[in-house]
Amino acid sequence: MADLSKKFETQLRQAIAHFWKARGNQSEQQGGVEADKDRGDRSAVTGGKHLDGFLKLIASLLEGAGLQRSHIYWQQKTELPGWFRAEKNWDLLVVADSKLIAVIEFKSQVGSFGNNFNNRSEEAMGSATDLWEAYEKGAFKLSERPWLGYLMLLEDSPKVKTPVKVKQPHFEVFPEFQVASYLERYNQLLSRLVRKRLYDACCLLLSPKETGKSGDYSEPNSELSFLTFMTSLFAKASAVAQLQPSEPKALPKIDDHAQGAK
Repeated sequence: MADLSKKFETQLRQAIAHFWKARGNQSEQQGGVEADKDRGDRSAVTGGKHLDGFLKLIASLLEGAGLQRSHIYWQQKTELPGWFRAEKNWDLLVVADSKLIAVIEFKSQVGSFGNNFNNRSEEAMGSATDLWEAYEKGAFKLSERPWLGYLMLLEDSPKVKTPVKVKQPHFEVFPEFQVASYLERYNQLLSRLVRKRLYDACCLLLSPKETGKSGDYSEPNSELSFLTFMTSLFAKASAVAQLQPSEPKALPKIDDHAQGAK
């Protein structure tokens, strides 16, 4: 596993560099200029492809664990039924022999921390709750409990590390949120999602806009590190791969033109 972690460390930096480069290119192509920064930020996100590097990285990890690439789905056929809604389009799925093996969501946030944190929190909690309710109701028949993961790439900036005031008109918030920054809020969110077993693993990465194109990043919590995330997923994939036939049954579903997570 040590050699594997070194290999994917390089690929992780490449994925982060791709994120910043693709994000900048999409903003320019869709009219994002300094005088219209908010519009540019939105265009960079809605353009897609900026998280393609992470999708390819995880696909490589799954293949390295022995899974057939034909069982890894992204861009197409990534919908799963829900319980509280008809379906959700996830970022990456592994479906083998009619069994749901793994589900992964990729998210990013650059700026607009106050506006988007609650949205990201509600999405993460709601999507997991919906998936597990559907699983308990037999939506993924024949499947054992699938592996569910969540990866967040967060812009490393002074604003994300600055304590945020809370509003307490009726009741006090929990002490750990009293003077917490948005970084600490994400740390609390993802840690608790894992400890409550809503997700099998979560990953929180920080990367500065200025040097992110070189692949620079940091990990504020070892519990939410990429290595921890990768090790958990690799264990699940390896166990499943041992039961698979040696030859693929279909052509690969992944291509270089696939659109990434948003």
